[in-house]
Formats: sequence, C-alpha cells, structure tokens
Amino acid sequence: MTKSPGSESVTLRIPSDILANIETIAEATDRSRSNVIVRALKTYLLNEGADILAAIRGRDQIAAGDYEDLDDVIADLDKIIAGEAA
Repeated sequence: MTKSPGSESVTLRIPSDILANIETIAEATDRSRSNVIVRALKTYLLNEGADILAAIRGRDQIAAGDYEDLDDVIADLDKIIAGEAA
C-alpha cells in the first residue's frame, strides 16, 4: 500500500457491525473503506471534535492570561447601553 502525502497509517479495532456498515457504504459509493472512515472522522472533527478542540484552546488562552474579566465586560456593556463611551 502506498502512503499518500501528508497521511499516516493507523491500526484500530472497529466493532464488526460498524465495519459492515463501512464496507456497505464503500461498495455502494465505489470508495475505499479508508475513504469512508476518513470522511466519518472529518465529520466528527467538525462537530463534537471541534467543541473539544475549542475548549482546549480556551483553557490554553486562560492559562496564558489572554481573557477578559466578565465583570469588566458587563460594566462596559452597561456604559454602552447608558450611552456612555466604553
């Protein structure tokens, strides 16, 4: 098997029922099992995975001191609402 540029080989165990579904989809779409699995992983990363990655980035920003105090933000909003410059 040739390695695609920018890709890595991974070994994993997949439950038989899920693998059967992957194979059915691969055959129906004339795609490889690998293609179906990669597309499924990309979908995961766009949804639940994106939320997890955003939380990690947020924690890193807080740890680096890159955040705004909520009380300061509320005070600024109160000034804006009152017509004062924030």
